[in-house]
Amino acid sequence: MELFSKEGITVDYSVLCTAIVSLLRGLMCSGLYSLSLSGDDETHIRINSESIYVRQDRRPYWVKKFYLRFRHWYAEHFLRPACDELGPHHTIMKPWYVGIDGPNITIGRCATIIGEPQAPVKIGVWGREPMAGEITIGDYVLISPGCRISASDRISIGDSVMMANGVYITDCDWHGLYDRTERDAEVYPVVIKDNVWLGDHASVLKGVTIGENSVVGAGSVVTRDVPDNVVVAGNPAKVVKQLDPARVIKTRAEYFADPVGQAQFFDAVDKMVLKENGTWNWLRALIKPSVRD
Repeated sequence: MELFSKEGITVDYSVLCTAIVSLLRGLMCSGLYSLSLSGDDETHIRINSESIYVRQDRRPYWVKKFYLRFRHWYAEHFLRPACDELGPHHTIMKPWYVGIDGPNITIGRCATIIGEPQAPVKIGVWGREPMAGEITIGDYVLISPGCRISASDRISIGDSVMMANGVYITDCDWHGLYDRTERDAEVYPVVIKDNVWLGDHASVLKGVTIGENSVVGAGSVVTRDVPDNVVVAGNPAKVVKQLDPARVIKTRAEYFADPVGQAQFFDAVDKMVLKENGTWNWLRALIKPSVRD
């Protein structure tokens, strides 16, 4: 069943429902929701009698659209000039909590960067000489709240790399072991290859190369090279598992294969989900929220 068609864009109701079902799947698994599909164009979602109300997005569609446009404007106005290059189709959430400082910083296309007030993202180059040092970040990268990337010489991050909350990457000790006034005593480049996943609060230290597809466990401290297709964990991080070479690894590059179409799809979802939200009810929920909000 076609929901609407405009300027060559056709959105199918069943496709939209499938997306919403995916978002609710975690709640349904908990038993709070039950769901049934009838035919190609009808979806029933029921809240079980023993469930509680979940918080809802009361914003009207126009409010969310305005916020997203302002967010994009802020990133373009303040963060793009801080980079030598910031690729297209980026999603920078709460960009006012993202700091980019120093020369020679490039970020590829379809980057997702998430800032939070209690966990800002910091990307910075502090070279040993003026205009020295560089950070190169590839396409389709995810940078979560609290991540810090600090380079004195060179940090290279490949495509589809995922950095969980609080990841720290540095190519330098920043002070001498015995001469604490000496800066950049030990400096060696860091290379993180394509499709690496860095777990929550993992640290990657100077001189390290992490191979393609490898995973670094939460809280790990990586002090030496990591081969391709392994899982490492611990302090110092050691190999704890080999990835199955027979399994196909799906990357963020596939997820962002059509960023324009994806943006149009999620905009259509917003229109459907928020279409019943009125401006006065939204303001009421802001000023005097109830348990059903």
